Amino acid sequence: METRPDSVKRRRQLRQKNSLRIICPNCGNDHSFFEVADGVILTSRYTQNRDGSFSQDGDESQIMGEVRFFCAECNEDLTAHHQRFVEMLF
Repeated sequence: METRPDSVKRRRQLRQKNSLRIICPNCGNDHSFFEVADGVILTSRYTQNRDGSFSQDGDESQIMGEVRFFCAECNEDLTAHHQRFVEMLF
């Protein structure tokens, strides 16, 4: 069994008191996360410039499948917290 230094345990306990934050139960990460979406259709729109280069005008995406949510530090599956993540996107 691996033990954590006291300072790491204290920081983790303080973070857990703020119930609004998503915290990885595996590694304690509370700042870096990523989503993986299955069945995505991405439509990007471009304008060609006079010199032949292209500039992106925008993009749209449609997610047709499942969306999963992960800790970016240890890759723990945090999909159970995905709805909270979506609610807090601004």
